[in-house]
Amino acid sequence: PSAATWVGRIEKVLIANRGEIACRVMRTAKKMGIRSVAVYSDADRDSMHVAMADEAYHIGPPPSQQSYLSMEKVLEVAKTSGSHAVHPGYGFLSESTEFAEACKQEGIIFIGPPSTAIRDMGIKSTSKHIMSAAGVPIIGGYHGEDQSDERLQAEAAQIGYPVMIKAVRGGGGKGMRIARSDSVFLEQLESARREARKSFNDDVMLVEKFVEDPRHVEVQVFGDMHGNAVYLFERDCSVQRRHQKIIEEAPGPDISPEVRRKLGEAAVKAAKAVNYVGAGTVEFIMDAQHNFYFMEMNTRLQVEHPVSEMITGTDLVEWQLRVAAGERLPLLQDDIVLRGHSFEARIYAEDPNNDFLPGAGPLLHLSTPSPDQHTRIETGVREGDEVSAHYDPMIAKLVVWGEDRSAALKKLRYCLRQYNIVGLNTNIDFLLSLSGHPEFEAGNVTTSFIPQHYADLFPAPITPSGETVCQAVLGLLLQERKHTQAFMQTSTDPFSPFGASSGWRSNIGFNRNMTLQLGDEKVDVVVVYNKDCSYSMQEVYTVTGEVETEGGASFLRCSVNGVKSRPKLVILDNTVHLFSMEGSAQVSAPVPKYLAGVSGAGSQGAAVAPMTGTIEKVMVKAGDTVAVGDPLMVMIAMKMEHTIRAPKSGVIKRVFFSEGSQANRHAPLVELEEEEGEEEGSSQ
Repeated sequence: PSAATWVGRIEKVLIANRGEIACRVMRTAKKMGIRSVAVYSDADRDSMHVAMADEAYHIGPPPSQQSYLSMEKVLEVAKTSGSHAVHPGYGFLSESTEFAEACKQEGIIFIGPPSTAIRDMGIKSTSKHIMSAAGVPIIGGYHGEDQSDERLQAEAAQIGYPVMIKAVRGGGGKGMRIARSDSVFLEQLESARREARKSFNDDVMLVEKFVEDPRHVEVQVFGDMHGNAVYLFERDCSVQRRHQKIIEEAPGPDISPEVRRKLGEAAVKAAKAVNYVGAGTVEFIMDAQHNFYFMEMNTRLQVEHPVSEMITGTDLVEWQLRVAAGERLPLLQDDIVLRGHSFEARIYAEDPNNDFLPGAGPLLHLSTPSPDQHTRIETGVREGDEVSAHYDPMIAKLVVWGEDRSAALKKLRYCLRQYNIVGLNTNIDFLLSLSGHPEFEAGNVTTSFIPQHYADLFPAPITPSGETVCQAVLGLLLQERKHTQAFMQTSTDPFSPFGASSGWRSNIGFNRNMTLQLGDEKVDVVVVYNKDCSYSMQEVYTVTGEVETEGGASFLRCSVNGVKSRPKLVILDNTVHLFSMEGSAQVSAPVPKYLAGVSGAGSQGAAVAPMTGTIEKVMVKAGDTVAVGDPLMVMIAMKMEHTIRAPKSGVIKRVFFSEGSQANRHAPLVELEEEEGEEEGSSQ
């Protein structure tokens, strides 16, 4: 049936995605009275999006190729469940021409643009030609048929280094490499091609001029089936790591109304050139003079769409559902008013101090700021859920709105401090130092922001203060007392000396010694259980307090030398985590040596797997001589390619893994023997 006959007929929608975007779509569907259908892999059986949906169907094992990326399985569920439409979210099948076509053939509405628009914009070389013809400014480069190494290298020299090598079907930072000189061009080309084959099954590349320190500015556009197209202003997504956005804002800082209008009009021109319907984003790179050039168009809803909703007072998923059902756009250009400023921070399970290496694991403790009209938490996980190694490591998006940029930024930082997670590494502290950086506050954002301000953004860890140590000790003692009281209540001998935690021990005064671990340092603490402290100690603190519970979280209401505070308290596995508006701290009661397990130090001589993943390529064999930094293997883990390099020079004695095999985290990949004569110079 033609889309026009479907007006008002979307009563059930299948969400062909997982995680926070699936939950986001379901919230709007519920609000509109539309039933939602979820799909899930084995890994997501107990996940939040499955619990939220009206119906949920299992579609296969954890790897996305066999579940979320399987068009046949998704369409089968759409038919079985009687869904009128499919919302693909972002990633997975959202920009698949084939999937959009298959939905249409089955008489199911694909909530996205026509498949021709996906095809034309998905192939970067085609999109550049179309944009150029439509009068949208584009950047110079080679998008030709001849894909030989020689031709691509010659074109790069012609364009002038640095150049960007990009998969024509790229997206999400995959299949992209920067070559800064002729000497590294072929190595970078090979790496980009390999990643593109893996991610898109297509390794056709384009080469274009790389604009140094650009801004990444994108415009939210929306079209309907009646020929209307509008822009909902721009977002600045410049601050990135690994070519992936980490913090986004709308509108762009320091963009004049005139440039804003030109950006919007260019984006609408781009949308109209491909008869665009639904939500889309036109991405531009902008130089220091605010000249902008078309980069690509994302033919779907974007991760960062909430900031555009916050400044325009709209619900873009509702617009998507209305437009897909054949309705006209709810607002035309003159009705769309920009108000205030919005930020989105992406909270990831990753370790910023280890090159943002993604991680996985359970969310043992999770407490967040309270959502309200100006604070949104877009998430697909709850406390106790596992962040799976099979998918993107994003935990949540924190979205805030303020009357102006500085008000919104203040709110963002306030809320980040209330976002407390224990159980795995996150980038929350990093986001705090980023959003608090004076250059970021000033709006001086470019895609090189993180490398340029590296020293400020990765400060040396601060040893917790004496006050913090006192709070941690108090927390441990109060927990011990609580456990003791529970023991006393269940014990048959209420006078058992083992149940006493008053600090009293036979033949010992009212005190006890504790040794705590603060990062790499040990601190000795003497706890004295009375006011008359006659001990000769370096520092003396008077501490009182109790634990209070509120909204599922524990707080330590305490006084240290007369200063009262109320940090959030989480105690897990002998470690005390304290969270306050001043920041977070961790203090551990050391585990006895025999329980500590093997330290990671033993593997320094070998190259080890940074995380569990698949060996994609092995570049060395036994007997090879390597220098420090030489590539040994390429691993695929958490949807990313990691090159493992030699930690020292020497001779490869053994290679432990072959291509296609799985390596666990910290597994030695090769045995490396230093060459004779190297010893004197090496720092042992």
